[in-house]
Amino acid sequence: MLKAPPEDAARLALDRALTQAVRARLAAGQRPTVDADAIALREALKGLKPAEIAAARSVLGRLDAATGPRLIVWGPASQVLAADRYGLSARMAAKPEAALKAVREGGRALMDLTPSNPWFGRLLAEPDLRVVAALPDHGSGLPRALLVQKTQPGPTGDDRTFWATDSALPDSRIVDALSDAGLAATPLMEAGGLKLFVLAGYVQAEDGRLNGAPGKLSGVIGAAPIF
Repeated sequence: MLKAPPEDAARLALDRALTQAVRARLAAGQRPTVDADAIALREALKGLKPAEIAAARSVLGRLDAATGPRLIVWGPASQVLAADRYGLSARMAAKPEAALKAVREGGRALMDLTPSNPWFGRLLAEPDLRVVAALPDHGSGLPRALLVQKTQPGPTGDDRTFWATDSALPDSRIVDALSDAGLAATPLMEAGGLKLFVLAGYVQAEDGRLNGAPGKLSGVIGAAPIF
């Protein structure tokens, strides 16, 4: 004969507490800025073990997808990263132009970093569109996709900044020039005659250390927190 599963009142109480917390957090909505959200998230994850962080980020990412601006993804890496972080709520864009158009209209786009398309260079001409996150965001490696939104990210205490240039100099020469100015730079990628570098810390677009940096067309295109 089939036996009914044993009751587990303790775990059921925990599950109910979790679902009630999810309901309450959804009702609270988004924080006013992306940097405020990153600072709060870092505090919420403090002291957790890796498996606990992964579970918490999965829940919090889906809450973010449900309460934040609509999410668009472009590229295969972004599809995988978005599914892991935000669930399956993202809409796919066929071209980077469509993804950036959605950002201009109030959405946000997670976009692949690929040598086949220098889409990031368009942010040099559109300062309203900024990189606000980079995935993976654990900081132990270079990101594979950038999240773009129509907002200005602020410092969170542990950040990396993205700087683009059209300089034809070798990466090592550009790194040396930025180092001489007091900036620690790491080459990220090159596409369509443009190069993208990661600068350590939060660097503002008008930072004087970037005056005279290599390239006729260059500048900061955003910053992202590291967790």
